[in-house]
Amino acid sequence: MITSNPKEIEKLKASGKILATVLNMVAKKAVAGVSAAELNKLAEDEIAKAGGKSSFKGYGKPAFPAGLCVSINDEVVHGVPAKEKVLKDGDIVGLDLGVDYQGFFTDMAITVPVGKVDNEGQKLIDATKESLAAGLNQVKAGQFTGDIGHAMDSVAKKYKFQSVRDLVGHGVGKAVHESPEVPGFGKPKTGTKLVAGMVLAIEPMVNAGSFEIKFMPDKWTVKTEDGSRSAHMEHTIMVTEKGFDLITQA
Repeated sequence: MITSNPKEIEKLKASGKILATVLNMVAKKAVAGVSAAELNKLAEDEIAKAGGKSSFKGYGKPAFPAGLCVSINDEVVHGVPAKEKVLKDGDIVGLDLGVDYQGFFTDMAITVPVGKVDNEGQKLIDATKESLAAGLNQVKAGQFTGDIGHAMDSVAKKYKFQSVRDLVGHGVGKAVHESPEVPGFGKPKTGTKLVAGMVLAIEPMVNAGSFEIKFMPDKWTVKTEDGSRSAHMEHTIMVTEKGFDLITQA
């Protein structure tokens, strides 16, 4: 989506506010003993209360069965929030959520520690957060998606981690996924040129081991090929002439 329409931007920001508020609430409930299904119900209920709809539920083929993706440890993204999936002390858990508010779509993810995690787990979370910040720092009109990816990947490599290569960030706004692709790696001054009003979901996915991934039999859950842990962070932003507006903020 590319827009300069004030009414569209207002609705997009309303969508992002609902999303950030709900996801932050869900993250606080991600404690040992809680099931992924309970977190999903909270997310779906709170989105509905705020006047929005889950943009993930029913999306794709096969249809995703829930509103919230809950990805634990070696699950990279798109973890199905089953009731038998229960958080344990020491886990790291990725929470990915999308909102449709009056036809305007936003996307956000956060990875949080459950209880006390080991040093590498915390380092992986911190590195992925830093990777997202580095990518966002490259955003302004005239830059390229390759500038974003290169900045994000450079942070991952600094920590001796690997950026996932087979999954990417994307345009968003009028649909769950739009062009352009925004990879978590790349070369400066390559890819799609950014223009003011472009809405993007920027999302580093960082593995502690190899960047290789595998799809599970449910056709949604993605795991690391080598069983190493993975972390995921994401914000929806709008490109401006001098930087960006953060859309997913409470």
